[in-house]
Amino acid sequence: MKLTYCFAAIAAALLLALSSCKGASGDAAPVNVIFETDMGNDIDDAMALDMLYKWVDEGKVNLLAIMINKEGTSPAEFIDIMNTFYGHQVPIGLRSGDAPARIGGVNFAELISQMRDTVGAPVFTRSLKGYDNLPDAVSLYRDILSGMPDKSVKIISVGFLGNLDKLLKSERSLIEKKVISLTTMGGWLTAPNAEFNINGDLDASRRVFADWPTEIVTSPFEVGAAICYPGESIEKDLDWGIPHPMREGYLAYCPMPHDRPCWDLTAALYAVEGGDWFTLSESGTLEVSESGVTTFSPSTNGRQRYLSVTPEQAAAIREHFVEIITRKPACRQ
Repeated sequence: MKLTYCFAAIAAALLLALSSCKGASGDAAPVNVIFETDMGNDIDDAMALDMLYKWVDEGKVNLLAIMINKEGTSPAEFIDIMNTFYGHQVPIGLRSGDAPARIGGVNFAELISQMRDTVGAPVFTRSLKGYDNLPDAVSLYRDILSGMPDKSVKIISVGFLGNLDKLLKSERSLIEKKVISLTTMGGWLTAPNAEFNINGDLDASRRVFADWPTEIVTSPFEVGAAICYPGESIEKDLDWGIPHPMREGYLAYCPMPHDRPCWDLTAALYAVEGGDWFTLSESGTLEVSESGVTTFSPSTNGRQRYLSVTPEQAAAIREHFVEIITRKPACRQ
């Protein structure tokens, strides 16, 4: 049952990607996206996924897969809950291998997965019956990328880089052929600190930033920290009279009131809607030191860039995020 679901979902995603139809707005074909996440470490992963589903509804995104780069089954279960709630069957890939992974803060994915009503039944509906037999991320990457047109896929990574490190080791030529770009949330360029995503799997981070063969655009820590989502909007504007998994995750992650920095959302926004929202650096090279500190060196032949924001850009992006996230999914309208 689980494998049948997975293959059916992959086939559906590839069919959408290979079709020549325009997006719902009639402007451009949807962006083919694979989303890498450490779901459960911070609620901004779920907020970014919310936006991706909304873009799918609009015809802006074809979400090919959601890859998990941390341990446990609760991330997959929570993503299955999100898939079901938002009305999309997106293939899920489990973390490949035994690379280190960390828990940061409250594991909201586990808490939401365990939620029960007054009679002990699960609060949220699932589409899958189990999670241990889902494909590992590298295998799912291989299956999906092999069926895609050349230079047609964008990868958005908002967690650890272990999956991409393993993919790079085994399928470098496939990446070069099929992937347009990698957009990451990671690094901290305005302070000599090791950022969480980079440091969570440090050896993998150093290899990916040193050897990844396509363009990399990075949204560093300071960008998301400058754009804080209003928690009051989550609490009030998403109270639709039914349990909402992302809303419940936000409330569980940190005691209210709190306005959450939009780290992962910025990477998703750049990959899907482009750089007009941000200030994009010149080309260069981002290096990760042995202690996890990230530095950027301009270079005319460099394949890497990073994002920054002015106060005016931050305010506009925050407003845009609120508009997207407070909108009901197509299946709930």
